[in-house]
Parts: sequence; structure tokens; C-alpha cells
Amino acid sequence: LDEPTTGLHFQDIEHLLAVLQKLVAKGNTIVVIEHNMDVIKVADHIIDIGPEGGKRGGKIIAAGTPEAVAAVKESYTGEFLKLEL
Repeated sequence: LDEPTTGLHFQDIEHLLAVLQKLVAKGNTIVVIEHNMDVIKVADHIIDIGPEGGKRGGKIIAAGTPEAVAAVKESYTGEFLKLEL
């Protein structure tokens, strides 16, 4: 899913997360590209690609659980994730 929370109300995001969790509980794998920290912080595994966009990006900066990514000081995502955990 590519940025599924774009344009959604907060309650709709909660509903989306509940649906995704039900799909995972049934053994499905879900790949989501997202910038919303409410989604990122509940992921089982994060792959943070950067450090910037375009020519300055494309490298894996951090990968793992939300807590593991938050511990990587080179990760911009990790910096913001720390505030959410």
C-alpha cells in the first residue's frame, strides 16, 4: 500500500490499522510505504531508506523494529519515532 493514510481522518486511520492488523493476524504480509508516525510506530519491521530523497537517497539507513530504528542516530525517521514511542 502506498501512503494509505493520505487524506484520512484520525478515526479512519485507526480503522485502517485495525483492518491491517486483522489481515496480519490471518498470516498475511503487508508492505506499506508511509510517512505517518501513527502507522510507522506499530509496524513489525521498518526499512528506512534515505538519508534524503532523489540522488541523495536510496540507501538503507536503518531496519528493524520501531525501537531499533529509533535508536539509529543517522535515521531521520528514528528521530521522530523516538518522540512517538
